[in-house]
Amino acid sequence: MFKSQTVKVIESHLLEMPDSYELLKKGQSLKLKVDQTLTQDSTGTMVYLQLEAMNVSKIQTELSVAYVDHNMLQSGFENADDHAFIESVAKKYGLIYSKPGNGICHQLHLENFAVPGKLLIGSDSHTPTCGGMGMLAVGAGGLDVAIGMAKGVYHLAMPSVIQIELKGSLKPWVSAKDIILKVLQMLGVSGGVNAVLEYTGEGVKSLSVPERATITNMGAELGATSSLFPSDENTLDFLRRQGREMDYSPLSADEGAKYDDSYVIDLDQLEPLIAKPHSPDAVVLLSDVAGISVDQVAIGSCTNASYADLMKVAKILKGKAVHPQVSLVISPGSSAILKMLAENGALADLIGAGARLLEAGCGPCIGMGQSPKSGAVSLRTFNRNFVGRSGTLDAQVYLLSPEAAAASALTGVITDPRTLGIPTYVEEPALYAKSENYWIRSENLLEPMLETKVMMGPNIKPFPVGEPLSDALEVAISLKTGDKISTDDIMPSHAGLLPFRSNVPRLSMDCFVGVDPTFSDRAKEMHRSAIIGGHTYGQGSSREHAALVPLYLGVRVVIAKSFARIHRSNLINAGILPLTFADETDYALLQEGAMISLEKIHEGLEKGHLSMQADVGTSGHLKRSVVLEFDGTQREIEILKAGGALKHALL
Repeated sequence: MFKSQTVKVIESHLLEMPDSYELLKKGQSLKLKVDQTLTQDSTGTMVYLQLEAMNVSKIQTELSVAYVDHNMLQSGFENADDHAFIESVAKKYGLIYSKPGNGICHQLHLENFAVPGKLLIGSDSHTPTCGGMGMLAVGAGGLDVAIGMAKGVYHLAMPSVIQIELKGSLKPWVSAKDIILKVLQMLGVSGGVNAVLEYTGEGVKSLSVPERATITNMGAELGATSSLFPSDENTLDFLRRQGREMDYSPLSADEGAKYDDSYVIDLDQLEPLIAKPHSPDAVVLLSDVAGISVDQVAIGSCTNASYADLMKVAKILKGKAVHPQVSLVISPGSSAILKMLAENGALADLIGAGARLLEAGCGPCIGMGQSPKSGAVSLRTFNRNFVGRSGTLDAQVYLLSPEAAAASALTGVITDPRTLGIPTYVEEPALYAKSENYWIRSENLLEPMLETKVMMGPNIKPFPVGEPLSDALEVAISLKTGDKISTDDIMPSHAGLLPFRSNVPRLSMDCFVGVDPTFSDRAKEMHRSAIIGGHTYGQGSSREHAALVPLYLGVRVVIAKSFARIHRSNLINAGILPLTFADETDYALLQEGAMISLEKIHEGLEKGHLSMQADVGTSGHLKRSVVLEFDGTQREIEILKAGGALKHALL
């Protein structure tokens, strides 16, 4: 049988042969060997608290890296304490530790550790960035990553595989960012749920690994499990320039491989695109919104902070001045890239034009500083533009390419980069720089130092643990939301709250604060409750705090029209029951404060459908039977019965 690249990698990592090995079926429960893991500090403390709770003596991966790139502002002791905790755990278990200032985890992993054909899971939704290297890289909940380290195992429902065939080549001033914006325009933010996007075609050959990584990075905005490019001569060239030629191996789909769905993008016809507020799939031609006045331009993030990206920006800005009304901020992807910009003079060009330079890290992409003014128009080369993610609720955030961002910074209005004339050309360095002094590596990764004292600051609190699932449940509805609720909506993650990512009780005060400021108090008063959601509930970041904090507040079940993949897994791992409506029109019947009751839950999970009795109508005295569905694996059912993945892992 002719196989896709995705199937080849999955088959090579199977620890247990499924019933139908010759034909992996969509939704089939798979047990996979984990080669590598990554964490970042915003999610890492929970991951390592969970790893500690498992009481393991040695991690089971080939390589695990703990990055510090999110909580970079140290206005109090909290972030520094978290960093010390992560560093001590890294020393204890023999992990590689990346110090603050080294750069963004995904850019660093691509440069230093990504290997074609390997399986990487990471506690960050943009882990699929490394798919640009031909690596199957999957964003996962923190507990899944902890289990991956402790047991070397990752459980995955077989995804569908969607082919994105690229024809032709990009025209001048059209970039890789425009390719992924086109995919988002075509498929929407839920178009990749439970799927891997596999890029094929002649157009692939024209894209460098960093360009491919831009595309795979933003596959997360489609809800995709991962995104994959072939490992080819361009991959080998990138690895050579990184001094890692020995990590290369060719990998691609068989000619004639079968896919669950296929789409074609003609790169010759592609024009500069832009995502309007407030969703990554609100994509239009950039020329359609050209001329809108701009207040802020932010260039960087794990999507567009490569050496080539920033060199193009520097060339566009060289000898010119940022428009007086524009604040231009730049955050390099890694310390190595920043070092090269300093050595070749590009840094001087950026500063000379009036750009504000940030340290290598996530920064404004996650709301860690650089929040725009009230009502501002902010152009960002980032991956998300959800309401309030920038730190300013009424900001109008657009997503676009670095070239378009730089052009707009000069003019003060949204500007088509094609108006700049002759396109910029960037020659990649023969050998990329290395910044070894930002890494802390154990002397012998095979011999972890288990006697190491783990540093626990006063802001690090125990994480909540779910209860064993009873066979009956009667609770009130504490919140009803609309469609496209993101994990930013559930548990905001701006500069004011990031220091408390290790403190669930403190975070609980701000749960759903942008949706309903009264939710936290109401949920506490109810003790146990349910949430009703719309389509794509839990889209966006992989942060498991969006499940752990509601668990702490007593949420026991979430009923939605549909779920984002990682958040659904996080709910199950926390011990919260995720159910969907058999008939979406029943959503309209349910209101906040109404009582719902479920019986024979265990039997219902096994059958895949449950019957719920709900109070409906203005008086609340009318009862209505609502059919709910659970589309999950037997392992997920056992996790829910146990009260969450940690309890299940300790059985």
